[in-house]
Amino acid sequence: MEKLTPQEEQAMQALWKLKEGGVVKDILETYPEPQPPYTTLASTMKNLEKKGYVKSRRYGNVYWYEPALSSESYSEKMLSGIIDNYFQSSYRSLVAFFAKNEKISRDDLEEIVKLIEKQK
Repeated sequence: MEKLTPQEEQAMQALWKLKEGGVVKDILETYPEPQPPYTTLASTMKNLEKKGYVKSRRYGNVYWYEPALSSESYSEKMLSGIIDNYFQSSYRSLVAFFAKNEKISRDDLEEIVKLIEKQK
């Protein structure tokens, strides 16, 4: 999938908050202030549709938008891309990076190990 711009990612986050989808006005209402102009968000939604991230249905002269993929699926794809591109496809390298930069604690690591062992 094509990478999202920050503006597109913010629109997707807003759409995921709605769960069922919505019209541009609904999506806009989930934005914090200052909200982008209505027309800007409408254009962003059309771009997301072209990229395959959202589906739309027309009702009269408005479009109902809904996500074409879940936030979990998107997160997984983006994280996999980061790991492939920056950590040589190694989750171990990712965890080592965070440990080295003191972004993850020993307690966090122990909890991760417990989760892994629980999966076995």
